[in-house]
Amino acid sequence: MTNSAGNDWLINAESVESIQAVVCDLNGILRGKRVPVGQAKKVLEGGIRMPLSIVGVDVWGEDIVNSSQVFTSGDQDGVCSPTGRGALPVGWTLKPSAVVPLWLFKEDGEPFLADPRQALAHIVRQYHELGLRPVVASEMEFYLIDPEPDHAEPPISPYTGKRLDSDAILSIDELDDFGQFFSDVYAECERQNVPADSAVAENGIGQFEINLVHSDDPLKAADDALFFKRIIKGVARKHGFAATFMAKPYGLRSGSGMHVHFSLVDEAGRNVFDDGTEQGSDILRHAVAGLTRGMAETTLLFAPHYNSYRRLRPDTHAPTSITWGYENRTAAIRIPGGNPAARRIEHRVAGADANPYLVMAGILGAALMGIRNKWEPPPPVVGSAYQMKAPRIPSEWGSAVSAFENGSIVSEIFDPDFRSMLIACKRQEIAGFAEQVTDFEFSAYLEIV
Repeated sequence: MTNSAGNDWLINAESVESIQAVVCDLNGILRGKRVPVGQAKKVLEGGIRMPLSIVGVDVWGEDIVNSSQVFTSGDQDGVCSPTGRGALPVGWTLKPSAVVPLWLFKEDGEPFLADPRQALAHIVRQYHELGLRPVVASEMEFYLIDPEPDHAEPPISPYTGKRLDSDAILSIDELDDFGQFFSDVYAECERQNVPADSAVAENGIGQFEINLVHSDDPLKAADDALFFKRIIKGVARKHGFAATFMAKPYGLRSGSGMHVHFSLVDEAGRNVFDDGTEQGSDILRHAVAGLTRGMAETTLLFAPHYNSYRRLRPDTHAPTSITWGYENRTAAIRIPGGNPAARRIEHRVAGADANPYLVMAGILGAALMGIRNKWEPPPPVVGSAYQMKAPRIPSEWGSAVSAFENGSIVSEIFDPDFRSMLIACKRQEIAGFAEQVTDFEFSAYLEIV
């Protein structure tokens, strides 16, 4: 559906009651307003305003205490302009509705670079200035779970009527069991112009992966990932399931990742990572060097939540070391084999819980630093990276926040407002979790100490 067709559909729709006018916050959560469909033109012409601080609230939707974007500045409004995606039909709600994606600008028309989509756009513009276009694709893993318990519980198969009880990696039967769910997912993806590709059953009980087709527009690729997650959750509810993109919903089962593949093409459409060899070009190595040098600083973007760090454990198909290698899925950065014309980088650190805009901004921004400075990477690893003596990816939330806060590379990549808002948001969330005593903690210590 083209943007203009999407807008015409909304303006002329008779069955649609309301519009959700939304921006994406730092946590990848859509926030905004429900607007009567009669005000569609106002929304589509940039007539909606929201506080600039809305993108920086914590995961519970609370203002950040002492934020400069709230009381110190008077909690100023920003101008919400359509992203160009158009109005997207939503087919899983009780009554048909539509969502209009927006992004934030300051009153003077300048992009508000703490908006995650604007942060990514700022980096993409720098590639364009070099005559390069990033080509990006993502692999999205998620779990279907039973919505009734207050903890993760595998779903009941619509086909057998029995609860799933075993891992079923690449199981065709399990895809068939949930066939109607997937049919509706693909239908909604087509309606929202999200290019969903192949689906597979993954290693965990009720875990699946759907790949999204590559795009030479990273903003659209990140949009696709964001709205794909919303489609999965919405269609799951329609079918009586819940879907989660938590990095690690089960302590002893596979985590869910968001692997990102990217290459760079020049103005002639040539892949500059390809030099005709299996090793790839100098510019590929420079990009890898930027990714490895910047990985500790950017980990917070790939693992933004308390639960994220449960996934980054040895021998779990999630990386733990700052390493790269050819056809090596134990390393953080993998260079896939195959036709040299398709030479690309696979970044394997991000969890499915991360904000797609910030994941891609962190990857493309660090790679750009390596390319500009012609950095050289360490030697590629051979064999299990879990067994190597190599620098480690931050394994704890607070240390990742500190690495981001003190990082010289991220200070080059991101706007000061973005960095200060993200740091304050994550510090407040850390404090929120630190105040909670879990049931497990209570039962472990109640009478024994």
